[in-house]
Amino acid sequence: MTEDSNRPRALALVGMPGAGKTICAEYLRGRGYFTLRFGAVVVDEVRRRGWNVKPANERIVREELREKHGMAAMAIISLPNLQEALKRHQCIVIDGLYSFSEYRLLEKQLGAPLVLLAIAAPRHLRYERLSTRPERPLTPSEARERDIREIEALEKGGPIAMADYTLINDGASSELLRQLDALLDSLGFAP
Repeated sequence: MTEDSNRPRALALVGMPGAGKTICAEYLRGRGYFTLRFGAVVVDEVRRRGWNVKPANERIVREELREKHGMAAMAIISLPNLQEALKRHQCIVIDGLYSFSEYRLLEKQLGAPLVLLAIAAPRHLRYERLSTRPERPLTPSEARERDIREIEALEKGGPIAMADYTLINDGASSELLRQLDALLDSLGFAP
């Protein structure tokens, strides 16, 4: 283990919808990692307003937050929680870093090395997963529109392109998690 691997670090999971970010984040949370989901900022605000949690309401809140704080809104709002977590944990996990602006802000202000891990899967598999997920399922047409919106409006391609590592999720979840364990072991990441 290198000297730098003893320093607290952040692992940000990036990827398109249905790629497997949530599976990885939930697995890591279960292994004791502190995990913060950027999407929870939006869901929490939707609930605070007394609205139903559904894609249309989430989009309204997400757009308002970005109008107020810019494209780095989720990182700006989450930064104090992330910095506090780094004081207590060797490695923290950020689930769903979306925009290039969020990446740039965290890279400069987080105060710890940021490792980007892209989770990738073929589009047809992602759309199949999204259509059968129990929470907020999407038709293939809705999934395609979401992909386009996230790439064009949310700068989502930047963090994926800048990923330090990429795991391909084109099989069983157990294989993805095996790859994840092997990567984290090789990097010396521990909760």
